[in-house]
Amino acid sequence: MRQALAFAVATVLLTLGGAWGITLLRPEPEIARAVWSSAVIALVVQLAAFAVARPFVATNAIVGWGIGSLIRFGVLALHALVGVKALGLESAPALLSLVAFFFVTMLVEPLFLKP
Repeated sequence: MRQALAFAVATVLLTLGGAWGITLLRPEPEIARAVWSSAVIALVVQLAAFAVARPFVATNAIVGWGIGSLIRFGVLALHALVGVKALGLESAPALLSLVAFFFVTMLVEPLFLKP
């Protein structure tokens, strides 16, 4: 439970910090909206993927991490095919920021997936 909470805090800090940094560099309203929307999606998906991966740590952590990666890829594809248009977002900043948030938080995830 402690590792899950620590991962949640790290994910929130990395994602919101990244979104804040991107919007400082590109303050246009449509870009900011796309980046912040992707940040919210990334937070929800990362926490769900961690919850899926966590039970596999004792038996086979790679399987859990792989399932979490498939979830992330599926959400990215769904967002690219349906979400961006449905939410009226600019596709490049929305998708690039989502990929960036997934990538950065996936790099720290193994630190919290220890038995």
